Amino acid sequence: MAAPALVALAHGSRDPRSAATIEALVAEVRTMRPDLRIETAFLDLSKPTFNQVVAKLARAGFDEIVVVPLLLSEAFHAKVDVPSAIAAASERHAGVQIRATDILGLETAFLEVLDLRLREALKAARVRELDALVLAAAGSSDPLANQAVARLARVWGTHHKLPVSAAFASSAPPATGEAVRAFRGEGRRHVAVASLFLAPGFLPDRAAELAVEAGAVAVSEPLGAHPVLARTILARYAVGAVELVPV
Repeated sequence: MAAPALVALAHGSRDPRSAATIEALVAEVRTMRPDLRIETAFLDLSKPTFNQVVAKLARAGFDEIVVVPLLLSEAFHAKVDVPSAIAAASERHAGVQIRATDILGLETAFLEVLDLRLREALKAARVRELDALVLAAAGSSDPLANQAVARLARVWGTHHKLPVSAAFASSAPPATGEAVRAFRGEGRRHVAVASLFLAPGFLPDRAAELAVEAGAVAVSEPLGAHPVLARTILARYAVGAVELVPV
């Protein structure tokens, strides 16, 4: 009996760099589990759609699918878009069991990837000294999602023994530029920004632009494809696969 297929379900973007980055991350997952059938799907703006992928897997004979939402925050997309997509696909493919796992989320292990991307940015900018850090995320109208980012920022700041502020590209204050200016107003001249985004796109570009305008000395790239993220996807899949087994 074949193991359930794994569908990595990302949000999607008009920016082709986003889909390319997601595909690179999923390729990393495939190298770790070559025995699994692993597909990429998108909620919106990119192809293939979730329904297209479910139909493809159903034609290939898979009747169990575990969906890992590649979302960092438990906000609207996780609470509304993912369940809606799964409900619609389940209705079209009645013989296929589809189980969504917890979202990728904000694991403290992701700080390792943040540090790597930030070191790359600092090296490129030839910056060796830092006074403060800003953790830039997408932002949400859901305060609990923003609080999760703020908690991760505090953990990160403790690790580096530097003041850290969470900032957001949309929906919530402070904006990235405001956070950088606040630190500079305190006399901190070497402020770097880490991008807590999964892939490139409009929001991370906007956050970076505002940060540089405000005087940030470096802005890191999004998390992108990394073994830590790939292992987290597989950990989510493992739980979902177990939950598909009838008791």
